[in-house]
Amino acid sequence: MKKLAVKKNVECMACLQCVRACSEAFYKDFDEDLSCIRIVAKGTGAKPNTCIQCGKCMRTCEHEAITQNPKTGVYMINKKKCVGCGKCAEACPMHVIAFKQGGTASKCIACGICAKACPMEVLEVVEK
Repeated sequence: MKKLAVKKNVECMACLQCVRACSEAFYKDFDEDLSCIRIVAKGTGAKPNTCIQCGKCMRTCEHEAITQNPKTGVYMINKKKCVGCGKCAEACPMHVIAFKQGGTASKCIACGICAKACPMEVLEVVEK
């Protein structure tokens, strides 16, 4: 399974470059709420919250708009089927599904845009 992971023993400096890269890739605008990655406080520092590809979003979606790619294991949202109800965002244990009011949801597809944008190299796309 392909997924975005946070490297151990590397400190996040909360610069938000990963958040910016994700938001701009999906929505062409920098908005922390529209990013599929969140920076949260951890002790005296910060930590990126990323999608763990658990599938809770898919099991919650009543419209079958979320499916798992059989080749990569990544859960993906079909924008044509998504009605924008936001139930997937509510179900996400990591709180990383972006949801724009009146629009459709977006979630991490392990594309690596955020990892490339991180100056501290905190993030990486891995096969698990």
